[in-house]
Amino acid sequence: MQTRRLGATGLTVSSLGLGTIAWGTRTAPEDAKDILAAFRSAGGTLVDTAHGYAGGTAEEILGDLLDGDRDEVVLLTKSGISRASGERVVDCSRRAMLNQLDVSLRRLRTDHVDIWLAHTWDDATPLEETVSALVHAWRTGRARYVGVSNHVGWQAARTMSLLATEGVPLAADSVEYSLVERRPEREIVDAAEALGFGLLPWSPLGRGVLPGRYRTGVPADSRMASDDFARFTGRHAGDHTRGVMEAVRTAADGLGVAPAVVALAWVRDRPGVTAPVVGPRTAQQLTQLLAVEDVRLPSQIVEALDEVSAEHG
Repeated sequence: MQTRRLGATGLTVSSLGLGTIAWGTRTAPEDAKDILAAFRSAGGTLVDTAHGYAGGTAEEILGDLLDGDRDEVVLLTKSGISRASGERVVDCSRRAMLNQLDVSLRRLRTDHVDIWLAHTWDDATPLEETVSALVHAWRTGRARYVGVSNHVGWQAARTMSLLATEGVPLAADSVEYSLVERRPEREIVDAAEALGFGLLPWSPLGRGVLPGRYRTGVPADSRMASDDFARFTGRHAGDHTRGVMEAVRTAADGLGVAPAVVALAWVRDRPGVTAPVVGPRTAQQLTQLLAVEDVRLPSQIVEALDEVSAEHG
């Protein structure tokens, strides 16, 4: 697998990241083991998790699987969102951020993560306070690089300016970005290129709709049919994205690859992007996605996909 620098930092990561949001819910530990092994065998290094995934189970599974192989991966986790109460709670206060990081480190069986992100913007907490937690983790070595997640351009830029006063670089912003979610192009892509932080797109397959699984219904084993992800996936499933799905399918037929590979290749090669993060449920699904390594979309196909998906910008 090819590697890329994370923004303007010296950190090298694989051009595809492995997400663990479904580990402990739709993905059992034994399946997670197979997925991680396949990812590592393909040369993948960037593994993405978060304090709140599956109530902490995702990090625990990952910690078990990495036992003894911690230095072989670039480990990313996020703090600021908790579901311990059963509800989604956003808290990016210094106390919550550092407490969650300490818990994450115990779950992951390590004394540091390579990348630590503030999981989302928190209107209730002064940004200076959230930044102070990022700085402290960076200075104490618990996080080698720090960044943000789900921040729009001005939010990432403001965070970067506050970090800069402490001599700490902003390494990354993890945002939803796909052919059916092009809002990052309004400002965050330009900010990433101008300011030197890397974009880590999550849900590059449009929350699972771009591979075409929902063209004729809802498969029983799909995200849409699950209690955990039905609402999440439903945002991009419907007539408003049908044209994009059909264009992806047409391109895939012409290239002789799976629709998911076309959608993934489009995101991977957008300006400012370091590595899209995928969350396959099985090793078989990951193997299909790994075919993207050998795919470069012709300019005519890129232009056609750009045009049909433009309304989602």
